[in-house]
Amino acid sequence: MNALTEAPDRERALLAAALASLNQIVLGKDREIRLAICCLLARGHLLIEDIPGVGKTTLAHALARVLGLSFQRIQFTSDLLPADVMGVSVYDRGSGRFVFHRGPVFAQLVMADEVNRATPKAQSALLEAMEERQVTVDGETHLLPEPFFVVATQNPSFQIGTFPLPESQIDRFLMRIELGYPASSHERQLLRGRDRRDLLADLPAVLDPAVIQSLQRRIPELHASDALLDYVQALARASRDSGQHQAGLSPRAVISLLRAAQAWAFLHGHAGVLPEDLQAVLASVVGHRLRPRDAQDARRPLEIAAALLKSVPIP
Repeated sequence: MNALTEAPDRERALLAAALASLNQIVLGKDREIRLAICCLLARGHLLIEDIPGVGKTTLAHALARVLGLSFQRIQFTSDLLPADVMGVSVYDRGSGRFVFHRGPVFAQLVMADEVNRATPKAQSALLEAMEERQVTVDGETHLLPEPFFVVATQNPSFQIGTFPLPESQIDRFLMRIELGYPASSHERQLLRGRDRRDLLADLPAVLDPAVIQSLQRRIPELHASDALLDYVQALARASRDSGQHQAGLSPRAVISLLRAAQAWAFLHGHAGVLPEDLQAVLASVVGHRLRPRDAQDARRPLEIAAALLKSVPIP
């Protein structure tokens, strides 16, 4: 009996229903939707990089609605301040003390829209929140709600008015995905169908925070054999020793790779993590972390991941 079968029937049915609902909103992107769900199940954060207008914001809204999570959208701009994200302490004359007013980061699903249009100072407001699931303001620590899931959208770096995300910020995202243009048949459905915003308004919640947290607890328990761990470490060593990257995969990235593979295996009903599960998530987990040493190297994340896979045999 596999891990997904061992899960209560209600949870399995709800997870399948959530995927079906999301596929009705974001058409023809089943793989990307599954990666987004895997990212959440692995307790990570998601970076969506693509040109404007392909459905990044729609996917984030749909995830919040279907998953039953509280939602806040933060529009990142060049004049955004850390206090606009985390909140601010305001002096209350009546009580004679400062009262903390929570910012939009205090939500279960936070959408950081166009995150690379803000300055590094504003971007840094998310660092503690994404890693520690808390924020510290004026020396006082405030815990964030659980589950806590950041979905950030990013415009391509060649577009005007963008600030590159530093490596420390990039590494906080467990996965990076692209949506791309829709297939012709799905684009026709968009042309003939209802506006996606109207569909979102009618979209019911399928899951809830308690179910999501229950599913998240199952992910690290999914069996990963020693041979599979050998494969993970071999990929990490290859990224560090090849000389093709500015820096190899960090220990945090290696753990993220394993957790993502476990989530993918769980989602597909596997009794344990298979090499195919690892390969399925590799590009999304390592593509944004491995930067070519050669500045003239224009390979995309999928190509970088494919080259890494090709260089490492399955144990």
